[in-house]
Amino acid sequence: MARPPSRWLVTIGGYSLIQLLLLIVPGTFVSLSLHAAGWQGGRVVGLRRMDSMADAPYLVALALVEFAGKRALPLTGKSQTAAAADAVDPGDDGRTLALELLLRLWQRSEEGPLQRAAGEASLLLLELPLEVMSEQLPLLKANWISGGETASLLDSLEGLAIRAWRITIAKYEPIRFIAWP
Repeated sequence: MARPPSRWLVTIGGYSLIQLLLLIVPGTFVSLSLHAAGWQGGRVVGLRRMDSMADAPYLVALALVEFAGKRALPLTGKSQTAAAADAVDPGDDGRTLALELLLRLWQRSEEGPLQRAAGEASLLLLELPLEVMSEQLPLLKANWISGGETASLLDSLEGLAIRAWRITIAKYEPIRFIAWP
């Protein structure tokens, strides 16, 4: 699918037309990078190009696990900034998502014994296009939970990801992100 067209941000007296549209049309995904602007001599100053948030990748932490023999695929994520998407590794955003996901797993451990379902690839951090995250990831998750092949799920995730890492930790060391696969 083609990328959505770029948008233009017009600011007048510090207020953007995009901000007004967000009030009218809630749920719109738009980056709110503002540019100081104003109205001078009957014309708008501070016209600035702006891309939609659909252009930004989404960072997703997921765990392939079993609770008491029943599959689960909990996940958490957040949209990336352009700078984060260009970084070598997911940095603080990745560590935060990993911690959040692991705490959620810890809370669910009362459901029964917890077991990794895919060995070293059971805890992953993926950078996905927003469209893939919202449309294809839920289908892959549902298929795997209902008995789909683990290898097939991992192959599909590998094919859809812009970048991907396994999340590991060793005693007395910080979280490490290892390129996956």
